[in-house]
Amino acid sequence: MKNVFLIYVRDKDYFKLLDDTLITSAPDPERIRVMAFPPLGIQTLAPVLRQRGHQVRMFDTCHPQMDAEHIARAVGKEHPDVIALSFLSVTAYPALKELAGQLKSASPDTPIIIGGAFASMNADLILRDCAYLDCVGVGEGEELLSDYLDNLDNLARIAGLVWRSSGKVIRNEPRPLIENLDAYPYPDRTTLPIDYIESLPLDVPAVLSLDKFCTIQTSRGCPYHCIYCDIPNISRGKWRSRSAEHVLGEMQQLNDLGYRSIYFTDDHFLFNGKRINDICGGIIERGLKFNWGCEGRVDSVGVEQLPIMSRANCNMLAFGIEAGTQKTLDRLGKCQTLAQIEHATGEAKKHGIDRVHGFFVIGSPEETAADVIKTFRFAARLQLDTFGFNRLSVYRGTPLWKEYVDRGIIDDRLDWYKSFKCCDIDATTIPSSVINRLRMKGYALLFARRIIFRPIRTWKLLKQFSRFMKISDLLKLLWSPFRGQRGTKKLNLPVGMIDAGLEQPVRQSES
Repeated sequence: MKNVFLIYVRDKDYFKLLDDTLITSAPDPERIRVMAFPPLGIQTLAPVLRQRGHQVRMFDTCHPQMDAEHIARAVGKEHPDVIALSFLSVTAYPALKELAGQLKSASPDTPIIIGGAFASMNADLILRDCAYLDCVGVGEGEELLSDYLDNLDNLARIAGLVWRSSGKVIRNEPRPLIENLDAYPYPDRTTLPIDYIESLPLDVPAVLSLDKFCTIQTSRGCPYHCIYCDIPNISRGKWRSRSAEHVLGEMQQLNDLGYRSIYFTDDHFLFNGKRINDICGGIIERGLKFNWGCEGRVDSVGVEQLPIMSRANCNMLAFGIEAGTQKTLDRLGKCQTLAQIEHATGEAKKHGIDRVHGFFVIGSPEETAADVIKTFRFAARLQLDTFGFNRLSVYRGTPLWKEYVDRGIIDDRLDWYKSFKCCDIDATTIPSSVINRLRMKGYALLFARRIIFRPIRTWKLLKQFSRFMKISDLLKLLWSPFRGQRGTKKLNLPVGMIDAGLEQPVRQSES
């Protein structure tokens, strides 16, 4: 049996402790409330390791008593056999390096292994960059981390491991993707003393509800190849799913634990119509009481399942729309049409989905100012409740990154740990200063159309926000699209993160 510390490392800019002055009920003094998605990765790994006889302790650095100093103190006291650090994207990498240094100082002989999307994509480079880290688990962790704990004295045996020996970085053979996702226990959502609050990922408090909230993952991967997304690279272009029966078992457990709001973090929940029908039918048959939301593509067969999704209490649906001109959609590799976008968003509202969200990007290669305005006008016609217009970013592991390397815009050897706004580095895009002015104009158009043509829906949305927001924060939220944006060549913001407007969830797959 090994003693393992599982630690989720966050960028401090992407979570916020809840202001309890807005809450009428007294909070539990032993718990904190944080506006963020739960650390589903370590929550998934913990019961897998416990099932195999290991002792596990979880940490989430959003907790004030689980910051680097507190975790280092715990490591120095307990000297665990292994420290496993999980983080999602490039934005958290600086915090991870700093934490690794403190943990290695506290217990020099304890090996540190890291995992996550950014780690998997840059394993060799990370080990050359950060001496405090001992190895990287590339890909899915359920079997890899278990194998690692069983073979600490023979790392060469562990498929998917990248490690350091005598100053050299060694990459073992790749680990195959997990085929049977039903084989593992449900995530541990009870150990961490944290209540994760359903909220908008903004720089102001925008709480959607105080219902007991969590995330769930029912499938992995995406077979499409949008040029800005690294998921097909990580998932090897495959989509895999858990069975409807296994998913419903977890949902029943969540329902019984009192969860009343759930968000599906699947890269593409709408991929398989029959599976959606079976899951939704099970929710209805079991009388499960929670509301839930998900995201997917407008060209999915799952769009035809919107009637049963609505009956099964799906109250939020996010579409990756991206652009309002076919030229830009084609340049981004979306493989979808404007007609499909209009059909999917219209069907969602027709069948009673309470909140339909649209993800958009602006500042794409070869996009003109006229194209950007057309995108805003197109968005104004759609049946959307919330929307996000983010400047397109480029990350290592995406087709667009490779294109920029080939064009000499990015140096893969020097820039691997960075992300860039395309409008800051690509001469074929509109400059940031122009993008910001266009976005202000576009948001003004959107807001005007909402107030004139959808006043009741707009009022209900603002009323929902104001339940748990100070008036000053609500005004700040409404004003944020018109404040302008900081221009810099190194902007470590994920594509799906929000930087203006009434915008709902971060696309986890692109963070």
